[in-house]
Amino acid sequence: MPTALTAPWVHTLALLCLCAPYLQGGVLKLRDFSGAVAEVRQLGLAPAAPLAAATAVLQLAASALILSGWYRWLGALALAAFTLLAALLADRFWRATGTERRHLGIAFCEHGALAGGLLLLAWTDLGGHHG
Repeated sequence: MPTALTAPWVHTLALLCLCAPYLQGGVLKLRDFSGAVAEVRQLGLAPAAPLAAATAVLQLAASALILSGWYRWLGALALAAFTLLAALLADRFWRATGTERRHLGIAFCEHGALAGGLLLLAWTDLGGHHG
């Protein structure tokens, strides 16, 4: 029995909400590329400029796949892997203390939840169903 929660616009809104951090991140990286490069350098990664560019392209392209429905599962898996890697590199709560440890721990768990949602999207898109 259809309800308001099963309306097609809810599905579209949910996908947009799931992609919003990546769309924002990709656009901001392109608008302030020097800031994106500095962010990559701060993580200790090199070469910083190509990695910053690849990150922006990944965030935008994978989001486009998800929103368009074309190879949605691939976009979701790419963003899930990216999110988990980014959390391991940026949210190192195990190295922090006090308030910073708590904040990084929360961010790490939030990134894990986002990756979980993306994995669930890929699973569903590939025909997974709960039996």
